[in-house]
Amino acid sequence: MPPTEDQPPTEATQPFELEEITLAQLAEGFDTGRWTAESVTQLYLDRIEALDRKGPRLNSVIETNPDALDIARQLDEERTARGPRGPLHGVPILLKDNIATADRMTTTAGSLALEGSIPPNDAFIAARLRDAGAVILGKTNLSEWANFRSPRSSSGWSARGGQSRNPYVLDRNPCGSSSGSGVAVSANLAAAAVGTETNGSVICPATTCGLVGIKPTLGLLSRSGIIPIAHSQDTAGPMARTVADAAALLAAMAAPDPSDPATAAAEGHAHADYTQFLDPAALEGARIGISRDHFGFHPKVDPIIEHAIEALAAAGAEIVDPVVLANLDDMDTESRKVLFYEFKDDLNAYLEGLGPAAPVSNLAGVVAFNEQHADRELPHFGHEFLVMAEERTLITEAGYLEGLEAAKRLAGPEGIDKTMDEHQLDAILAPSGGPAWVTDLVNGDNHGGGRSASPAAIAGYPNITVPAGFISGLPVGVSLFGRAWSEPKLIALAYAYEQATNHRRPPRFLPTLEAEHRSEA
Repeated sequence: MPPTEDQPPTEATQPFELEEITLAQLAEGFDTGRWTAESVTQLYLDRIEALDRKGPRLNSVIETNPDALDIARQLDEERTARGPRGPLHGVPILLKDNIATADRMTTTAGSLALEGSIPPNDAFIAARLRDAGAVILGKTNLSEWANFRSPRSSSGWSARGGQSRNPYVLDRNPCGSSSGSGVAVSANLAAAAVGTETNGSVICPATTCGLVGIKPTLGLLSRSGIIPIAHSQDTAGPMARTVADAAALLAAMAAPDPSDPATAAAEGHAHADYTQFLDPAALEGARIGISRDHFGFHPKVDPIIEHAIEALAAAGAEIVDPVVLANLDDMDTESRKVLFYEFKDDLNAYLEGLGPAAPVSNLAGVVAFNEQHADRELPHFGHEFLVMAEERTLITEAGYLEGLEAAKRLAGPEGIDKTMDEHQLDAILAPSGGPAWVTDLVNGDNHGGGRSASPAAIAGYPNITVPAGFISGLPVGVSLFGRAWSEPKLIALAYAYEQATNHRRPPRFLPTLEAEHRSEA
C-alpha cells in the first residue's frame, strides 16, 4: 500500500511482490515458472528481516528455519522430477512456537526456561505439513505459555520474543496467544501460519489482525507434540488471509494420530479436502442465528456486525434474531477450574516426554526458573497462573471431574446444540471481538474488548472468524460457530460471506492512531 503524505516511505510501505498472494496464485506462479519455492522462501525471509527485525519491528517471528532454503530447493527439484504433492508444495508456512519441530529450531512456548530445547520428534501436524510439501519457515512469537501465566499479562509478550505489535497500528495489541502467527500472516511474512487455541487464541488474533482463523472441532487436528494448556480444549488451527487458504491448510493437517486418542472421534468426519466446500452460494437458504448476548461491548462494533447480518440476508440467508445461548457465565466458571488442573498434568507430561536433555522437567521447575530469572521472565507481570496450577492435585479428583463434565455439558448439549436444535440453525453468528487495544505491559489486557469464542472453545466445537470491517483503521471480525464436525458447513458459509463482502485489507504499519481517533477505538 502506498504511503500517505504524513507517512514517508519505509520498508513496510514499499511494494512487495507477494503481498496478499493466495495459495492458488502461488501454485499458478510455480507452474508457469514465475516463482520457485526457493525464490518465494527467500522473499519471505527478506521480508521478515525487513519488518520483523528492523523497520517497524513487529516481533512476530521468534526464529527462522536455518534450513528453509535448502528444503525449498529440494522441493523445487522434486516438483521438476515428479510434480507437486499438492497445494502446499513449496509454500512457506510459519508455526507457533509451541508446536514441536525436530530440526535446528527450538520449541519453547516463548519461555526462557525451555531455551535451546529441541523435541525428539515433530508435532504430528508439523510432520503432516512437511509431508504435504510445505516449507516450515520459522516459529512465531506468542503470549508466553499460550497466555496461561497471569491475570495481568499482555497478549503477544514472551520473554524470548518480546512484545508483538499489531501491524495495522503498531502501539496496538495483536491479541493472543497466537499473536505472532496473526501478525506475521497479516503483514505478509508468510503464505499462512498455524496457531493454537484453548479459549480464543486463534479467533482473537485473527480478528484483530484482519485474518481468517479456523478453530476446529476438538480431535480434528492432533495435539501430540504441542506444548499444552488443557487437553479438553486445546487444538491447533489455521490462520490465513482468505477462507480458501485456511481451508487448504486445515486439510493438510487433519488426520488420525494414534498418539492423540481424541483424533479417533474424527473418523467419518474429517475430510481430505476442505476446499471442496467453498461455495459462493452457500448462504442461500442457510439459517443463521444471532447471539445478541455477545453484542453491546463496543458502540462501533455493533454497527459493523449489523452490516454483516445485512450482507448475509442479501445473499439469501434466513436470519433468526435473536437466539439465546444459555449458561454462558456458568460454562466459563467451570472451564476455568478445569484448565488449572489440566495445565499441570498436561505440561508435566509434555516436559517428561522431552527426555533427560530438557532444560526443566516439570511445572515446578518452570516456576523456580522464573523466580530465579525474574529480571527477564517477570519484568512486567507475574506468573500467578503457573503457581496456582502447581498447587492443584491430580486430575482424578472429584472437583476436576465434576467441573469437566459440567463445562462440556453446559457449552455443548445444553448450549450450542440446544440452541441450534430449537431454531434449526446452520450456524450461530456473533462478533469475534473488539478492535485492538493499546498495548499495556503494566495493566495487561484489561480492556473490556468483548469476545464470543468461549462457547465453541469450551464445547470443543468449530468456530471461524472472517474480516467484517474496520474501526479507525483497526480490523473487526465476525464469527460463525456451530455443532461438532460442522467445519464443511461453516467453511461454506464463511466463504460465501467473504466473497460477498471482501473486507480484508493489508496493514499500513501506522505508529499510532491520530489523537482525535484514540477515543474511537
